[in-house]
Amino acid sequence: MDFNLIEEIVREQKAGFEKKNLGLVRDIELEKYLNSKQIVVLSGIRRSGKSTLLRQIAAKLENFYYLNFDDERLLRFGVEDFNTLLLVWQKQSKSKNILLDEIQNIQNWERFIRRMHDEDYKVFITGSNAKMLSTELTTHLTGRYIKIEVYPFSFLEFLRYQNISIEYSTISEKANIVAGYQSYLKEGGFPDYTKYKDVEFLKRTYDDIIYKDIITRFGIKEIKPFRLLANYIFTNFTKEFSFNGIKNILGFKSSLTVRDYISFLEESYLVFELNKYDFSLKKQYTTGKKIFVIDNGMREQVAFSSSEDRGRLLENLVFIELKRRQKEIYYFKNKLECDFVTLEKNKIQSAIQVTLSLGEQNKEREVKGLCEALDMFQLNEGIIISEYEEANFLVEDKNISVIPYWKWVR
Repeated sequence: MDFNLIEEIVREQKAGFEKKNLGLVRDIELEKYLNSKQIVVLSGIRRSGKSTLLRQIAAKLENFYYLNFDDERLLRFGVEDFNTLLLVWQKQSKSKNILLDEIQNIQNWERFIRRMHDEDYKVFITGSNAKMLSTELTTHLTGRYIKIEVYPFSFLEFLRYQNISIEYSTISEKANIVAGYQSYLKEGGFPDYTKYKDVEFLKRTYDDIIYKDIITRFGIKEIKPFRLLANYIFTNFTKEFSFNGIKNILGFKSSLTVRDYISFLEESYLVFELNKYDFSLKKQYTTGKKIFVIDNGMREQVAFSSSEDRGRLLENLVFIELKRRQKEIYYFKNKLECDFVTLEKNKIQSAIQVTLSLGEQNKEREVKGLCEALDMFQLNEGIIISEYEEANFLVEDKNISVIPYWKWVR
């Protein structure tokens, strides 16, 4: 690419980036990443706040170099142009900090990043493709990077953005938190949607990911079947599925195609697969799976939904919060089912059941499913996350805590 064009883009982008609002301070401990000598990788779905977080990082630096590769003027930018970019930067100012947005758009980007790191530059990069980032990082940058997974607003961030305190001493203050939960359950936490309440934003973001990040990037030719599959996944989130089952329902010729298409959705952070826990690793990967989605608000706008989905929306919130807490998650199923178990140091450490409420119709099933998991993994305590109920009771020697979602996340 032409030196002058790169220089013009760099100048314009940095001026715009420096004017960017710092936004809500996320619940991420930035200092440890700033003080580390490693490359810092911010990964997550489009429009989840990676660029804003990068701007917050930039505000803590004396000087920095910046470029966003999600710019049509950089479509012809290749690995051979990084040297020109470095010359442009060095001509404009002196810095040892490099900030690069949507780096996955450039093939072989990791080679330049490694060279900059080896030359003692502090590098921050963002990307919106999980596999592409992890493959290149693992192959070329092993031991040189630390990763921040950026999700849409958590419930606590959502409340803070609305100026609602999670602490309460009056019924009115508690009512504000509960009202916030009711909104968050259906609206999700994409920052721009939280700010503007524009449902078209969620639809556009979904379509951008489907077309730009998946169909175009992976060269999918069967566009209508792929979109049908994506819609089916979003409609049937939290339910068990199999690749072969979806193949038969939607009329695909091969279950391998279904597997690949779902992996593309997962790589773009739209969905997450959840394996059933089994002591056999082979069975974990070959038995039934569940699918969860990145954001309830997006799901509500792009998929068929009904009033019966409220419990599944709550289950999805709990799953995403566990992901945000960097838990290794599975579901457990034997005679009955437990929604989530978490693994740490090769041992199941917790069991969590999710239900809107405990009544005559479901209490026995929910409690027995939880206790079956507790017995299997020799745990003494279990959690049932509800909408509003709160209780503690013993089942034989097991302590069961029922806690509202909004209290559980505090």
